[in-house]
Formats: sequence, C-alpha cells, structure tokens
Amino acid sequence: MQLNQKISSIYLRLAIGVSYLWEVADRLGLFGPSGHAHVGWGDWKHFIAYAKQLMSFLPNGIINPLATIATIGEGGFGLLLILGLFTRMAAIGSGILSLCFAIAMAISFGVESPLGYSVFTLSAASFLLAGTSQYSWSLDKWFASRIVNKKLTAYQSLQTN
Repeated sequence: MQLNQKISSIYLRLAIGVSYLWEVADRLGLFGPSGHAHVGWGDWKHFIAYAKQLMSFLPNGIINPLATIATIGEGGFGLLLILGLFTRMAAIGSGILSLCFAIAMAISFGVESPLGYSVFTLSAASFLLAGTSQYSWSLDKWFASRIVNKKLTAYQSLQTN
C-alpha cells in the first residue's frame, strides 16, 4: 500500500470517527447547554426537536427511536473507525447512515442543506474508505498480522518435524 493511501485511510477514519463522536457528545450535553458558543444542541431535548424537523415526513411515533438508533450508530461507527476495528463494515454503515441523513435533509430542508453541510461528502468518503484494501494503524491490521503469524509459525513447525 502506498504511503499516500495509508495516510488517506488513517485521515478518513479519524475525521469521520471524531466527527461522529463530537456530534454524539453534543447531543448528550458534554460541551455545555444549548445556546452556548460552539454547541449545536446541548442536550437530547434540543436534538429531538431538530430530528422532528428533519424527519417531518415520517410518522411522529418513530422519530425518537430513529434518532436513538442514529445516535447509537454514529457513536458505534465513530469508535470503530477511530480504533480501526471492523473498519470496512463501520465505513459501509457510516456511508448508509449519512446517505439517509442527507436524503432526509434534502426532503425536509432542500438539497442545498446536505450539500452545504457536506453530508453527501461524508457519505462518499465513508464508501471510499470502505473500498480501501488495507487499514494502516488499525486493530484490523494488528489482528490480521497476529493470525498470519500464528499460521506461519504453525506451518514452519510442521516443516521442521
């Protein structure tokens, strides 16, 4: 794998993962209450109000569960991408989740909203990451090397006997 691909893969994983965890932390009020500088929602109540606007075309009864699932997904995908664990699956999940978000934004607020906030770009970047052949500095790579080393050691011990 070329150096620029390694760096790009690491950068994509960290950029996507940290962004997701940042948004989850904001929803949980970890950056302060709503209305403070650099705080988008500040708490779950304000996030749900936004989710109701975002998914206004859906029945009201499923918005809370969908917002909860999306938040769990963002937190899970973010953590997995940062760690580089199940990276391909996390990147595909991230791509699907962000594409759904972009479509909902386009339906509710117009296509300029997901374009202006680069949500389609996030989705494309996630799918690009999923297509990467290797993930440097990842738990995936570390586990794979351990498995290969164990198999190689077992094979070599068979050859010497």
